[in-house]
Amino acid sequence: MKLIRIALSFAALLVVVPSLLAEKVTLRVGHFPNITHAQALVASQLQRQGKGWFQERLGPDVDIQWFVYNAGPSAMEAIFAGSIDLTYVGPGPVLNAYLKAQGNEIRVISGAANGGSALVVQGDGRLSKAADFKGKKIATPQLGNTQDVAARVWLKKQGYRITQLGGDVILLPTANPDQLALFQTGQIDGVWTVEPWISRLELESKGKIYLEEKDAITTVLASSVKMLKEKPDLVKKFVAAHAELTQWINEHPDEAKQLVRAELKELTKRDFPAATADHAWPRLKFTSDIARATFDTLLKEAQEVGFLKGSADLSRLVQIPK
Repeated sequence: MKLIRIALSFAALLVVVPSLLAEKVTLRVGHFPNITHAQALVASQLQRQGKGWFQERLGPDVDIQWFVYNAGPSAMEAIFAGSIDLTYVGPGPVLNAYLKAQGNEIRVISGAANGGSALVVQGDGRLSKAADFKGKKIATPQLGNTQDVAARVWLKKQGYRITQLGGDVILLPTANPDQLALFQTGQIDGVWTVEPWISRLELESKGKIYLEEKDAITTVLASSVKMLKEKPDLVKKFVAAHAELTQWINEHPDEAKQLVRAELKELTKRDFPAATADHAWPRLKFTSDIARATFDTLLKEAQEVGFLKGSADLSRLVQIPK
């Protein structure tokens, strides 16, 4: 009997010890301080409150760390450097990163948000028709980001000669907070950006929407290929939790807006008015759906304005974990 008890105790120890020694996994996730990244803002704020959305669904051995970037190219550089594993990002930068790495470094694993992108101009009427844009200054969040490419494509369609560093219209890649200050002082004529900056330009600076991209894909969820290969089950669980969070945001808009406002205050160190959130929210559609065809169109547009050259195989870009 004594030998049996020893054997049973040893067997129990074999079960307990691995769980005690289980290695803590750190999942590093990037996002921007924009309402278009609402899933990340809500999840980050809940985590601050000790109610981690992803932690509850991924398990106690997974630690989520959030990293904030101003625009897509910076987030893509972080993926390449191995500084983050996943990121919420615009479709333009992720497409550029995919092509730059010849399809070997990045994958789109879910949709996140559509809409919430627009060209806002000064409210004094200086830009009332396409012909008025010649020689004017338009700010975009960052060279080569989704809105920057969209601005170049639209201006080219209006007949303007657009180059990366010049042309008939001056495009100024500028961080979103700086765009607001420049717009308020009249140093720029318009801004092509995303929410909540669109609403802030309208409400705080008397800006007017000249053109709105109501159906454009604004945000996707992307993963490094390394992460997908090394921890596919973890990525699958994250994507499922992201889809669940997206549904919750759509079903609880008032609670979601409160969490977004609280997180933006943490990140920007200033209050985010409820009026701004209420003004911006109807322009956004939060969705986890994503289609490869969208990127075919984006590729064509980027090629038209000289950002991407040559043919490209996008067959591996969208990879939804199964």
